[in-house]
Amino acid sequence: MTPYGQFCPVAKAMELLDERWTILIVRELLLGSRHFNELRRGVPKMSPALLTKRLRELERAGVIRRSEVGGRSVYTLTEMGEELDPVVKSLSTWGIRWIGELGNIDLDPHLLMWDIHRTIPIDLWPRRRTVVEFTFQDIVGKGGTWWLVVDGADPQVCDANPGYDVDARVVTDLRTLTQVWRGDIDWRTGLGEDRITVLAPTEIRRQIPDWVGQSTSAAIPRPA
Repeated sequence: MTPYGQFCPVAKAMELLDERWTILIVRELLLGSRHFNELRRGVPKMSPALLTKRLRELERAGVIRRSEVGGRSVYTLTEMGEELDPVVKSLSTWGIRWIGELGNIDLDPHLLMWDIHRTIPIDLWPRRRTVVEFTFQDIVGKGGTWWLVVDGADPQVCDANPGYDVDARVVTDLRTLTQVWRGDIDWRTGLGEDRITVLAPTEIRRQIPDWVGQSTSAAIPRPA
């Protein structure tokens, strides 16, 4: 941690929190990630070595605790860490309201699909194994096709074909689905402007926007 040399509590807090990736690791823990690989999927552009370093720093600072369950490390927030929940939510609200422009570097299919899979409204899906395939036309090779599998209470997202029958195929580009997920545009706009194509029987095609939904930040009002 780099000291600012100020007694101001904002400065003291930022000595810990403004290290690169730190607040995003806290975000992932608040969203339910508990294991190293889960955390990596939430910060896919972060190296494993740096993630390990940041976790140790947060543990030493008392923000998180590490325990062993079944031979695996489990990371959870302490009371100190849980108090960052409104801070992270406020940053999310401020960011979605005022920092709307997305550069190409901000578009990441790994983070997008991971974020989608953990908040989908499972109760709206059929009571059988259901598979939706996503194809990003602007991505060639690995990362261009993903599969969302809902079978019970634990949805899975796969970047390799799971081998199940596909119920629907969503064809779009990475920017469009990211904008829909963030709430910059809605599903109706994406479909109506032919930026999203859903290949499925009519009944399923109509349900895809409800099955996938949008992130919680999509409901945050934007400035006029």
